[in-house]
Amino acid sequence: MTQAKRLLAVFVGAKAAHGTTTVGRVGRNGKAESKSMIVREPLTEELVQDHIDGKQGIGAIPINEENKCQFGALDIDIYDLNHNELQDKIQRMKLPLVHCRSKSGGAHLYLFMKEWEQAADIRDYLTEMSIAIGYSGCEVFPKQDTIIAERGDVGNFINTPYFNAELPQRYAFNENCEAMELDEFLDAVDKARVSLSDLEGMRLSKPRKHFTDGPPCLEHLFSDGPVSEFRNNTMFNVARYCKMKSPDDWKKEFEGYNRTLSSPPLPSNEIVTLSKQHEKKDYLYTCKEEPMRSYCDPAICATRKHGIGADGPDAVAVGGLTIMLSEPRLFFLDVDGERIQLSTEQLQNQTLFQRACMDQTNRMPPTTKPQKWQQLVNGLMQNATFLEVPPELTISGQFQEHLRSYCTSHIRAMAPEEIGIGKPWTDAGTTKFRMDGLLEYLHHRRFNSLTRGQIMQMIREMGGDTGKQNVMKRAKGGEVATTIRCWVIPAFDEEEIELPVKEISSDIPF
Repeated sequence: MTQAKRLLAVFVGAKAAHGTTTVGRVGRNGKAESKSMIVREPLTEELVQDHIDGKQGIGAIPINEENKCQFGALDIDIYDLNHNELQDKIQRMKLPLVHCRSKSGGAHLYLFMKEWEQAADIRDYLTEMSIAIGYSGCEVFPKQDTIIAERGDVGNFINTPYFNAELPQRYAFNENCEAMELDEFLDAVDKARVSLSDLEGMRLSKPRKHFTDGPPCLEHLFSDGPVSEFRNNTMFNVARYCKMKSPDDWKKEFEGYNRTLSSPPLPSNEIVTLSKQHEKKDYLYTCKEEPMRSYCDPAICATRKHGIGADGPDAVAVGGLTIMLSEPRLFFLDVDGERIQLSTEQLQNQTLFQRACMDQTNRMPPTTKPQKWQQLVNGLMQNATFLEVPPELTISGQFQEHLRSYCTSHIRAMAPEEIGIGKPWTDAGTTKFRMDGLLEYLHHRRFNSLTRGQIMQMIREMGGDTGKQNVMKRAKGGEVATTIRCWVIPAFDEEEIELPVKEISSDIPF
């Protein structure tokens, strides 16, 4: 089996579409500029071979039309990522993840399944793994539990490794964090495949003794013993936990945690300062600050007795914006893992966004400040994936179909003189017509999406231009020549449609 065929089998997913990414220059922040496009064509061995040869990069869409997937991934988008430390975590926790370098220097951690599984299940396990390794909030592929296939949605793609396999920037690491060749990666995938039951029996860390009724971030942070980094921020949250759990003698418990879980323990003056802070005010957990953010699991934390509860972040998690290039445009967006369809107005206006969520997910997300919503939408638009559509879903395509119909239907002129009464005349490979005749035709078909100037520009883009036609008109004294200004375009090819002939039984009585 060829490398292309094996790689195609590894990244099997959506049947009807795949992704392409055009990479531009590397910005000052280290991120490679790129434009992502979804092509409504299946991945083929030839396309995969072009990817391996470095001709055109491709991306695979994990989720299929039945909302199942056979692979998923974590996308850790950090450009100065320490891959050695990450690989050590994967090995120490015995995670079934294949570690690859992304095009910008981050990591794609792939999970390969033996069978097709529900996308929602794979997303749950990958989210759990991201929290365990300290990268909570990284992108999870598939990005949605379900797609809206009946409305043209296909999900989001992830760039596949080994573009230009001879000198790849996207390659996999082995257990020693050494780069693997393509054949080694393909063999590693075969060994790394797991079943759903394997994931169900997975233990992500040692048995936990502390904070099992509190925030999962604290539970994860101390699962392997005392911590030495971010001690002040960590102990600030420990103080909050102690005050919630033991309001009468929380200071004593807090000091005990400092002695046993900080390495080295914080100085007594810092502990006194933290205690005084919490004595004066009931602070909230600092979910958005490190190291809590990297291990944050808000869904579980909200259910814990001494977790965030009703004080937790109320903003919904949105992402995975796909822009369908129809006219008008349509948008597909992930809202807490559920896929919704939006118009431009619904994406721009929070109230309309709420209504769309209520209609499609039976939930009403809270609003945020207008400036924050604008920043959020701008970020989504900058990182959006564009979805190709058939020409008939664009105004340009609709106009071209109307123009073809006008020039080739039964209304076309039988003689050049009929140009003057609004009919198109085709002869010698060109078609001539008056603009007024075309506009009247479009008006009768209720096509009013373009101005006269826009129509003229589109005709020019199709190779058309203005010209003159000499016609003969009858006058009282005989025939006189008249010149009519008209538009001239290349003639449309005639399309013949063969209809099947159905035999009629001769036994039918008349």
